[in-house]
Amino acid sequence: MTLTTEFLGKQLSGPFTIPSGIVTTAPSIIQRVIDTIPEIGVITTKSIGFEPRLGYREPVYSQYAPGCFVNAIGLTNPGVEDALEGLRTLTVPEDRFLLVSIFGGSIEEFVAVARQLAPVADGLELNLSCPHAKGYGMAMGQDPDMVRDIVAAVCDAVEIPVIAKLTPNVDDIAVIGQAALAGGAAGLCAINTTGPGYTESHGHPILSNGLGGMSGKGVLPVTLKALAALRAVTDLPLIGCGGLSSAADCRAVAHCGATIFGIGSGLTGLDTEALGQYFADLAQDMNHQTDRAAEQVRFDLDMSFSPYHVTDNKPVCDDISVVTLDGSLDIRAGEYVFVWIPGVGEKPFSCLTADPVRLAVINVGPFTDACYQISPGDTLYLRGPHGVAVSPPEGAHIVCVAGGTGLAAVLQIAEDFGSAEQPADIFVGARTANRLYFREECDSAARVTIATDDGSAGFEGRVSDALATFLAEQSAAALEKMIFYNCGPAPMIHASEAVQQQFVSADRIYSAIDYLTKCGVGICGACASPDGRRICVDGPFISAE
Repeated sequence: MTLTTEFLGKQLSGPFTIPSGIVTTAPSIIQRVIDTIPEIGVITTKSIGFEPRLGYREPVYSQYAPGCFVNAIGLTNPGVEDALEGLRTLTVPEDRFLLVSIFGGSIEEFVAVARQLAPVADGLELNLSCPHAKGYGMAMGQDPDMVRDIVAAVCDAVEIPVIAKLTPNVDDIAVIGQAALAGGAAGLCAINTTGPGYTESHGHPILSNGLGGMSGKGVLPVTLKALAALRAVTDLPLIGCGGLSSAADCRAVAHCGATIFGIGSGLTGLDTEALGQYFADLAQDMNHQTDRAAEQVRFDLDMSFSPYHVTDNKPVCDDISVVTLDGSLDIRAGEYVFVWIPGVGEKPFSCLTADPVRLAVINVGPFTDACYQISPGDTLYLRGPHGVAVSPPEGAHIVCVAGGTGLAAVLQIAEDFGSAEQPADIFVGARTANRLYFREECDSAARVTIATDDGSAGFEGRVSDALATFLAEQSAAALEKMIFYNCGPAPMIHASEAVQQQFVSADRIYSAIDYLTKCGVGICGACASPDGRRICVDGPFISAE
């Protein structure tokens, strides 16, 4: 079939988009997609509102069947002013269409956001369809009069095309579509997630919000029905999304009237390299009747939770403890797990040990406080492992730098890839000696250098300074064998990388910074790195190159 790439006055590099709120949610990810995946001709942002919204606590994304998901992100966004600043950094070529998604709690909010963002957008998508944020989205999008009035007000306020994103949760979506068109919409997007729906594990609701929008393979028939109904009442462009993951799905929505194809939940679990390959293959599939892209969709993804009982919670100091669980876990060096406490939330953790599972906890917020206070006999739930295992070259000299809970991420690397002939080196930094933990285990796995800010143990000063002293004493031959793994607070990592780059090339330096990680499967984009990689699927250790 011929791929339609003309869209609202632009000739696009490709017919695909990633729907709002998925993957392309941060400026760095958006720019990376623009620069590396030409098949994505329409770049859709996450929904932006007038005021910042933190959204819901994790878990925010749950799988209820292979390829089928429920999510409740909660319209997380930085607010219009910060979003505008980020979008201004983008370089968007002429063959891409930057579709900025916006939402509001009133017509006035929609108009205010639209006016501020229109100068950096090729078009605006109005979120009239989110099913789980009270007072927004679907709450407005089910009323045709409200839809017409919102669209008309935004169209009067801006001079760029406006697209209405519609909810399927109505008796007749064509009525809502006609209302949007009567308000001046230049096109329509269908559908947003259905539902809301509910998922549970071990008797507890998984999503912190309880309910969430349903997406993935199971909603494709709803998408097809909606598109066919809308195409019957308009010849204007339609963006089709909801359940698409293969060329066959794209052909089906094209037959029902879609001109742009949105792939969302089907990208779950794909890292940045796989994402680019997927869209390249999907374009080829559309042209040559092949099905290579569908083979890459992660229907084997496991997001289930396993229960573990706490056997010990040993304090290290007033805000650090080591929690021991009653089971083991098959986990490779560099991978991580999510720890879930129903009703409290979930967070990613590296494992200090895998048999039994031990976790290092630093009390920095409500979730880690709950972990810090947990007692023997209490239950935690783990999902994973997630992330990419490290794979240093054979015979490499492993040098690790850790601070805080970062020790958990590097200890297994030292254990697995150090040897009697070439012991690993671990540099451990802490403010004071009483904040050091697992010292005997570290000594048995590697040569350990300790640095404390106050000199109460080991080197007095920053761990990066201790590292610099060590590296300055190494021969050129020794430096050529070194591979570095850094994990801990961002200032420590940046200081350590600066030292390391004085002695070795950046492609031999890998760091795991504690970016915010929510979904763990590459969908929400919360863990975007400055170069547009998603730490949860591309890391946690990513090259400094």
